[in-house]
Amino acid sequence: MSTAVNDPIRTYIVQEFLAGEDAEDLTDDFDLIESTVVNSLGLVRLISWISETYRIPVDDIPLEPAAYRTLADIRGFVGRAAPAAI
Repeated sequence: MSTAVNDPIRTYIVQEFLAGEDAEDLTDDFDLIESTVVNSLGLVRLISWISETYRIPVDDIPLEPAAYRTLADIRGFVGRAAPAAI
């Protein structure tokens, strides 16, 4: 498990969607979709950031919200799609 200090996914979500919050307060199992931290526009931004940051072609990125429900879900996808990145 990554810590907040060296977890770019957690850092991005906190900076972009939870400004002013402590990154360590965002747990790996917190539901980003149900809590509306990430809405439909935010999901597009997150997918774009993942594609650019981890050099994953957009065509290879799942577009269903369930893939981005939690930090653990996002990290799992990135780990499978770009194993050297995680």
